[in-house]
Amino acid sequence: MSTTEARRDASTDEHIGIVDLKLEAVIIPVSDVDRAKAFYAGLGWRLDADLGDDAYRIVQFTPPGSGCSIQFGIGLTSAAPGTALNLLVVSDIAAAHDDLVTRGALGASEVFHDASGGYNRFDLDLRASGPDPQGRTYASFMAFSDPDGNGWQLQEVTSRLPGRVDSTTATFSSAGDLARALERAATAHGEHEKRTGQPDEGWPAWYAAYMLAEQTGDELPS
Repeated sequence: MSTTEARRDASTDEHIGIVDLKLEAVIIPVSDVDRAKAFYAGLGWRLDADLGDDAYRIVQFTPPGSGCSIQFGIGLTSAAPGTALNLLVVSDIAAAHDDLVTRGALGASEVFHDASGGYNRFDLDLRASGPDPQGRTYASFMAFSDPDGNGWQLQEVTSRLPGRVDSTTATFSSAGDLARALERAATAHGEHEKRTGQPDEGWPAWYAAYMLAEQTGDELPS
C-alpha cells in the first residue's frame, strides 16, 4: 500500500500523483550464507526471514532502528562477494563504535573525521583520529566489514540538512536515540537558563522546539 501526494505540473496544469517509494532492502553479496547470517545476528540485527534452499535462498536482516533491511543468500546477485559498501547513520558515534567492537564487528576502525574539515569518509589519507573537533553533524565516522569484506561506514547525524526531512515532524528510531536527543536538549536548555538568569517554567515547549529544530536543520532556540 502506498500513499500519493498531489502536485501540479506547471506546463500542463494537471495534477500528478507522486507515489511513495520507500527503500526496502539492499543486497549484500556473500560467499557463505550461514557465516554471514551468524555475523549479522551477532551484531544484534533483527532476523526477518530465512527462506529457500540450496538453489535459491534469501536471508533478511534489519539493523536496529532502520527502515531499510539487507538481504543476502543464493541466487540474489551476480556481484562479487565483498564489493558492497553501505552507510549507517547513528546519533552517537562513540557509543555505536563501542557497541560494534563489543559485538565483534570485523576490522572496526577507530572513530575518525576528515582532516581537511570536510565530510570525506572515503579517502584514507584524509582520516584523522577522533570525532570531528567541532562536533558538526555529518562529520564523524567509523568503518567495519563483514566476513566477506563488504564494507560498512557509520556517520554521526545529530541534525539533518533542511531538505532532508519534513520540517514539521521529528522521529526517533529507538528509545536510545530519543534519550540522547533529550540529553542534548537538556544541556542546551541549561545554557539557556544561565543566559536568562532564571528558571524556565516553559521548558517542555523549549525542549520540543529544540529537538524538532535539531532534526530538521532549522535554527536552534537559544
